Amino acid sequence: MRKNGSAHSGRPFSDRRWLLPFLASLLVSVTLLLATLSGLFSPHYSEDSMTPDIVLFTGMDNSDWNSIDLENSKDVERHSLVEIEAPRIAYLLTGTKGDSQRMRRTLQAIYHPRNQYILHLDLEAPPRERIELAMYVKGDSVFSVIDNVRVIAKGNLVTYRGPTMIACTLHAIAILLKENLKWDWFINLSASDYPLMTQDDILHVFSSVPRDLNFIEHSQSTGWKVNQRAKPIIIDPGLYLSKKFDVVVTSERRELPTSFKLFTGSAWVMLSRAFLEYCIWGWESLPRTILMYYVNFISSPEGYFHTVICNSDDFRNTTVGHDLHYIAWDNPPKQHPRTLSRKDFNDMVKSGAPFARKFPKDDPVLDKIDHELLGRSEGKFTPGAWCSGNGDDGEDPCLSRGNDSFFQPGPGSERLRELINKITSKEFRSGSCSSLRYDQSKRQWSGT
Repeated sequence: MRKNGSAHSGRPFSDRRWLLPFLASLLVSVTLLLATLSGLFSPHYSEDSMTPDIVLFTGMDNSDWNSIDLENSKDVERHSLVEIEAPRIAYLLTGTKGDSQRMRRTLQAIYHPRNQYILHLDLEAPPRERIELAMYVKGDSVFSVIDNVRVIAKGNLVTYRGPTMIACTLHAIAILLKENLKWDWFINLSASDYPLMTQDDILHVFSSVPRDLNFIEHSQSTGWKVNQRAKPIIIDPGLYLSKKFDVVVTSERRELPTSFKLFTGSAWVMLSRAFLEYCIWGWESLPRTILMYYVNFISSPEGYFHTVICNSDDFRNTTVGHDLHYIAWDNPPKQHPRTLSRKDFNDMVKSGAPFARKFPKDDPVLDKIDHELLGRSEGKFTPGAWCSGNGDDGEDPCLSRGNDSFFQPGPGSERLRELINKITSKEFRSGSCSSLRYDQSKRQWSGT
């Protein structure tokens, strides 16, 4: 019986229809193999091969690139791409009756789209002046688009030597926090303050400064300040009257507190967001307790924040004992700053401070600062890298907005950097409250 050969007749594999798919598969495999080998042995393009001196600012409103010099940075290697965000500053600018024009000039001088600004004319200013200031802000084409300038509609009565000044400052900080605005530091200025450098200078330098640092000139309260400020009990009429009067000093005296140490210093500060959240939210009682104490304290703006921060375990080591101001004091006892003029110009510049006070209204020295330090023309913003206009026909180049994460630092940035390096050094900070510790067992303060 012969086998049926219809299924597999002839030599094995005589049907070669399998050959075409096999060759196609082989070709694909060889191609993939060659591509893999080529990738293994080709040059790598790592982060080090990217353009040097470039920092990527994340979370920007516009383009995300900005060029800065990294040679002086200890935290960033040269030729590396670092993800950071340029800093933002929140300003409180305060004034009283007749100060609205001065506040407008100072606002234009310190303005930058990255920052936040709160303007407060106290209750002594007539409603018309406050309305005019609010209408100026609302009608400005830059402010209306960027929406980073706010005027407090209902003015507070402020007595400088009393706690109402602290209440005004805390009010502004609370607004900044409630509206969830972006900012890293808070600076308070008055209408008699003026900048000595551009915002590009300031933001450029503070891009490399740790954002937990608090710039607050301070010292422990001793000597005559204890007897003349801490022990007397005062009443601030601004707490219950609608018209401004000076504080009332009573004949009563009180003992010094034992649960916290008193500190004093300049009322002008640059404070971190973290510390001010602590003061407002108050997750422990210290900020509120000290606030209650300073309700009856002479010149409480020169002691409240100083005492809170120097008694806080979390923030004591963040203090830098400088208020970032140039101030020329009167002859001893050096309690009142004298007004500045053109003869003080060179000393102001040499100080490296970003701000100075106090200036008379429309003094010629302000024009000199505008011309020589800010590059600012009357009625216009201080120019910066964010100003993209060409200034044709005398138009303000800042009316056209560019990338607000780019900075064009000038000579002011070098002066400020030198100052910051000095005041953040270990030698300078050794005398601040960051070098003190409170021993609970011994109930006394000691140095470290």
